Amino acid sequence: MTGLFEGVYSTPHTQELTGSEAWLRAMLEVERALTVAAARVGLAPQSAAAAVTAACRPESFNLDALGAGAATEATPVIALVARLRSLVGPEASPYVHLAATSQDILDSAGALVARSALGPVLDDCRAVSDTLAALALEHRSTPQVGRTLLQSALVTTFGAACGNRLTGVDDALAGLEAVLRDRLAVQLGGPVGTLAGAADRAEQLIAAVAAELGLAEPVTPWHTARGRVAELAAACGILAGELAAVAQDVVLLSATELAEVEVATPGGSSAIPKKRNPAAAVLAVACAHRMPGLVATVLAGMPQELQRSAGRWQAEWGTLTEIVRLLAGTARHTRTALDGLRVDADRMHAHVDALVATGTVGGFGAAETFVDRALAAHAARTRPEGRP
Repeated sequence: MTGLFEGVYSTPHTQELTGSEAWLRAMLEVERALTVAAARVGLAPQSAAAAVTAACRPESFNLDALGAGAATEATPVIALVARLRSLVGPEASPYVHLAATSQDILDSAGALVARSALGPVLDDCRAVSDTLAALALEHRSTPQVGRTLLQSALVTTFGAACGNRLTGVDDALAGLEAVLRDRLAVQLGGPVGTLAGAADRAEQLIAAVAAELGLAEPVTPWHTARGRVAELAAACGILAGELAAVAQDVVLLSATELAEVEVATPGGSSAIPKKRNPAAAVLAVACAHRMPGLVATVLAGMPQELQRSAGRWQAEWGTLTEIVRLLAGTARHTRTALDGLRVDADRMHAHVDALVATGTVGGFGAAETFVDRALAAHAARTRPEGRP
């Protein structure tokens, strides 16, 4: 969704990095890399690589025409390749799209789009993590009522609550970083996954394309083995869930009846002028709430047919795009909700005193120890040599 709801479910930058032009640039980059790699391993002349490289300019392609092709051919690559061949001329044309099939181009392009778009998203996630660490340290010993099933239970510390969320976000971050580092692979198998068009240089060609694009080299083509895509979707979903848990805590703790925290940039009300809504935290929860169904769509599409799926693979394109966009929205809104968060330690103390007055044990056990453990793990993860 764009325009009215663009800032609700994503960020403008992520919309741009996952939009039609971004996909076009990525597909052209794959076609360029394929011909350059083919020349490197002796399957194409250097002149063809130069011609294709010169022709792979997004402004030379009509997105509407590619979209119309996608709607009639079930892939935009057919129209893209036809246009590219017309641009390079008859001598280089036979080396365009050499040994490849449409899915090779789209799957490899999808990996490039994900890598590009998720970089800035992870910056927002790391900012959330760092803010949680700062809050955990500052409030390591600030008593707070622990609440289970939304009922007062035992005493904890606000630092321990932040440390718990910190560990969840850090673990989820590590999971997505690992997928981006290790599981975004080039796809190159040709029509049935044998890369027949490359003959005895198939392995060399795959390795050369992977190196050119900076993607992992798979053991075999993975046209209907969708674990890599499912891992990406699931990792995004897990991280969105952990971020939304932070935002949900902000919503609950800022409720009028508790008022233990207050957001620095509240939203307003159309009916009650003085009302201060935790709008950013609410939107983070809204973004993450849409994520599980999309992740489930990817998981449900894993049993793909034989050497090429008829429908389930095609369902991934828009689904993955929306997953990346929603993670961006969740991360940005959570970051906004935490920026300048005001913690009312006196209010927390008052709630603890009221709980203790009912006969509840007032000590907070090993809460401070768990804060220290969370902070130590975070520090180890965020050292320059430890951060991907």
